[in-house]
Amino acid sequence: MSGLRTLRAFLPSRRDYDGLRSSWKSDLTAGITVGIVALPLALAFGVSSGVGAEAGLITAVVAGLVAAVMGGSNVQVSGPTGAMVVVLAPVVASHGAGSIPIVSLLAGLMVCALGISGLGRAVAFIPWPVVEGFTLGIAAIIFLQQVPLATGTAGIPGHNTLVAAVEAASGAAFPTVIQTLAVVAGVGAVMFLLPKLNKALPASLIAVLLATVAAEMLGLDIPRIGELPHSLSAPSMPSLDASTLGGLLMPAVSIAALAAIESLLSARVAAGMVGPDGRPSGVYRPDRELTGQGLASVAAGFFGGMPATGAIARTAVNVRSGAKTRLAAIVHALVLLAIIYLAAGLVGKIPLAVLAGILMVTATRMVSTHTVTAIMRSTRADAFVFVLTALITVAFDLIVAIEIGLIAAAVFTLRKFASLSRVKREEVPGPHVEGDKHIAIFRLDGAMFFGAAERILQEISEVKDIQVAIIRLSQVRMLDATGAHALVEVISALELRGITVLLKGVQPEHLELVTNVGVIRSLRHHKHLFTSLPAAVEHARSHVLRNAAATATA
Repeated sequence: MSGLRTLRAFLPSRRDYDGLRSSWKSDLTAGITVGIVALPLALAFGVSSGVGAEAGLITAVVAGLVAAVMGGSNVQVSGPTGAMVVVLAPVVASHGAGSIPIVSLLAGLMVCALGISGLGRAVAFIPWPVVEGFTLGIAAIIFLQQVPLATGTAGIPGHNTLVAAVEAASGAAFPTVIQTLAVVAGVGAVMFLLPKLNKALPASLIAVLLATVAAEMLGLDIPRIGELPHSLSAPSMPSLDASTLGGLLMPAVSIAALAAIESLLSARVAAGMVGPDGRPSGVYRPDRELTGQGLASVAAGFFGGMPATGAIARTAVNVRSGAKTRLAAIVHALVLLAIIYLAAGLVGKIPLAVLAGILMVTATRMVSTHTVTAIMRSTRADAFVFVLTALITVAFDLIVAIEIGLIAAAVFTLRKFASLSRVKREEVPGPHVEGDKHIAIFRLDGAMFFGAAERILQEISEVKDIQVAIIRLSQVRMLDATGAHALVEVISALELRGITVLLKGVQPEHLELVTNVGVIRSLRHHKHLFTSLPAAVEHARSHVLRNAAATATA
């Protein structure tokens, strides 16, 4: 029965469309808008990766539809992305464009396996500053990616986004750049001002229509979307053989990792994005999102497409356009399909600068000044991680940014834990007894782990002029193997100096660890383990008395 419930968690249900009766109009509008925005991106990503415009379009339609139905987010829009292009281009160069459907199939199956295994929830462990830094970096990349379109110049494939934007701006020619920038400014004005007049109006779609009509009437000589494919290829099984699979296995692993991380972070960011009504877009189910994205890439591979991921740019347009249910993402795929067969010629007349304007506005809206201010005012460590993640996202890529962001966050967290872990010497409780000066009580607080063990070891080992050391462990909340081993070294070092060590208050959850590592075995006697401090002190005093008697006799 539990297996059936687990299976249902990955399958579509009526709950996926809760609220559709009240939101279907805004979902339709959002789907149409994001479909138009997704069209040139799908074509461009297909060309940039080396597999061709048709493969990009196939991926946007097929993968977009499958992910919308099977994924775990109600507002996520999936398809080819810029980050994926960076990984795919070397594969095409080494193995040819015909290898990409196979890679898509393999990577999709791997992503499905990640979702079924429950690893999707691991994204919850990515710290907030890393997520927000990633969001800021992606917003900057989305904005910079539009500079060539906004200036009427051709982007340079393979270049860093910032470098490509600078080169595009410096290579802009008059009067084209004036015309394209005017179109971008007009689109931005419509998208910013129209919602203030009436939030129900689809600002993005109206901006596209007005700018396209204006460009046609004024006869502006600026780049357009251009000719589109008029059909999709029929589905077929990619040809597989042992030698091909062997060479594509490692690229498929990298692509699967990228697809999983990018999709989950995009879904997580989308869940916190605010729509036109001022409300967040809602929750998402990470494991189902992974299986949905995996199935989307598998389906794209059967149709000759490329691996797909959740696309934050299109998802942001979707949310900002009022999407509430996955109907919007479904409509987006159907719009692309309809455009291929019915309106390729008309859509081809849309100026690329219009799409640049839409995405530039979307990028600026992705960044919350309130969130940025809150992080920058939180702690120096969190602010540093936030800025570092954003900068590396722009300078390098998403995977590197997340890796370095996580490493930096982990280092600062460990430093914080280590600073909270300390050893304190206490007075012997109760009325003073002759010989108490030869007894030292050490209380370990916080976490006894690899980041703090060496410092604590040094502090205890430096004690002098004592005969018995009582180490209190009742306040140790976390203990790892390194911390337990450090205790072994402390006890051994003290015992070699003739100092008897007594342990007090080992937590029940730590008892197995300290036993297995050898902490108990390193004590002079197994009875030197106590559960109460008075009993430990009494035993310590007996040791001091025996030592005094032995000294007097000698």
